[in-house]
Amino acid sequence: MSDSILDKLTALGLSLPTVPTPIAAYVNCVRSGNLLFLSGGLPIDGDTKVIGKVPCDVSIDEAREGARMIVLNRLAVIRDAIGSLDKVKQIVTLNGFVNSDPDFYGHPQVINGASELLVELFGEKGKHSRTALGAAALPLNVAVEINLIVEVED
Repeated sequence: MSDSILDKLTALGLSLPTVPTPIAAYVNCVRSGNLLFLSGGLPIDGDTKVIGKVPCDVSIDEAREGARMIVLNRLAVIRDAIGSLDKVKQIVTLNGFVNSDPDFYGHPQVINGASELLVELFGEKGKHSRTALGAAALPLNVAVEINLIVEVED
């Protein structure tokens, strides 16, 4: 099956990782009707991890790259669930959490890494509502966590 989103990823020099295994008692994705509810993804791909607080341990740019890494692993989950990323009708919402120092207020800059990649790949279908929040701590001390709600074709 052809997948134009995968072609766009390849043109950008990117690829989908293996679908990550959940780290606790949850599943990566639940489908209800035409909506996929994706659990929070972490910036972990094999041995590559973005760990620590932003901006003291992890720069804003490194955290942005972590957010992009999460989008790739969430896209792997979507593709596994529906067979092709071309069946994505709309990225509905993105919730981003940044493991940040108490006096850091640039959460939107970090989460932009994810939002911009989604728009680059899906165009209008990639435009979404969004929350970008700071957190005192995140699982495994990662710098960022993102979950998505995605509308898909029948």
